[in-house]
Amino acid sequence: MTTDVPLAMKGLNHWFGRGEARKQALFDVNLDVVGGSLTVLVGPSGSGKTTLLTLAGCLRDVQDGSIRLLGHELKDAQPALQTSLRRRLGFIFQAHNLHGSLTALQNVLMGLQVHGRADPAAQVKAARHTLTLLGLGDRMDYLPEKLSGGQKQRVAVARALVGNPHVIFADEPTAALDRDSGATVVQILKRLGQVRGTTTVMVTHDNRILELADRIVTLEDGRIVNDTAT
Repeated sequence: MTTDVPLAMKGLNHWFGRGEARKQALFDVNLDVVGGSLTVLVGPSGSGKTTLLTLAGCLRDVQDGSIRLLGHELKDAQPALQTSLRRRLGFIFQAHNLHGSLTALQNVLMGLQVHGRADPAAQVKAARHTLTLLGLGDRMDYLPEKLSGGQKQRVAVARALVGNPHVIFADEPTAALDRDSGATVVQILKRLGQVRGTTTVMVTHDNRILELADRIVTLEDGRIVNDTAT
């Protein structure tokens, strides 16, 4: 499903603001992520973890340096290419961003519709399977207001996973989950890497899940200061 190095960053720099308010957020970041791996980004708030994630996920434009995602250069990439690449990705955010008027099943089905898949019966089957995998088999027809915070987050995880993405970008995916639920989510992500070759890059402050990571990259003040793969 992935190339050997589905995500490669070289000499990556990034700034926010303009003029005197301009502030550098990333400094000369170099990082190659191996296909099928679970890479965890850690570090204090403001260290650049989420900025790195959003740049790699085509959610921000690359200003300086290089990011190659699934064989494509993101620096100066055209909007059509960015859109095409995003359809091959899965995103999990701390805020679940569910649609309140849709059931859990319908929210997950939205994760397939962005991929343009046309077989409704296959879509429903895939969505039901993914929700069941995450322990929500009896909550498929519930609206978000009837779900707990942890259940909502698991629906969001299911929505990200259902399309079998090549790369998953996860920003604090276990923040709203208890220990067991959080471990289940990360174990599923790790299993996807082993079985399907899915690559996951995750930002977390949750020390409980670090032991499941294949690699831990530590950022401080916009720089990589430690990397367990080197």
